[in-house]
Amino acid sequence: MLTANKLMPQGGGLAAVLLKRAATLELDWDVRQKSRFDATDSQGRQIGVFLPRGTAVRGGDVLVAEDGSLIKVLAAPQPVLVITHCSAHGTPFDLTRAAYHLGNRHVPIELKPDHLKIEPDHVLAAMLRSMHLIVREAEEAFEPEGGAYGAHASGHHGHAHGASAPVGPVLHPDAYAAPTHDHDHDHGHDHHGHAH
Repeated sequence: MLTANKLMPQGGGLAAVLLKRAATLELDWDVRQKSRFDATDSQGRQIGVFLPRGTAVRGGDVLVAEDGSLIKVLAAPQPVLVITHCSAHGTPFDLTRAAYHLGNRHVPIELKPDHLKIEPDHVLAAMLRSMHLIVREAEEAFEPEGGAYGAHASGHHGHAHGASAPVGPVLHPDAYAAPTHDHDHDHGHDHHGHAH
């Protein structure tokens, strides 16, 4: 087994030709969030990955093996829920509200300007639909936000700001509130029938 214990975020500093020749390793988020795992690369080699504790591997990162070879990590498609706002009954701000409620539950979220992604969860899907958001199942790469304290995961350097963050979930009473208006309008999609 070949050992890889060095990570180059997004292959920074490597020539494009080297990245093009590198073996690849396609991994889902469940594996990439671990700092120690075994996998098989595109050349059929068994790779033992041993990174510093707390290191998350992102799609596009490059592992350096003990023999100096490069292995480019690809984010594998996996089951996700894609959340978008309903233009007929809401605004894009509804995504901000959704991110707030999901964050209070410490749910890993991929944040995009026009949608959110989370791992499948029927209870959360029902909550989001009750907030008039469109929730659809998909098979896509999942790159959740790294959090304020995840240095490599968020793409920023780590530093303290003096105050510590609250610990534990903070549940907002509106999270499971009933819809404030009737949603049986005939507008081509069904919020409560899970057809989004």
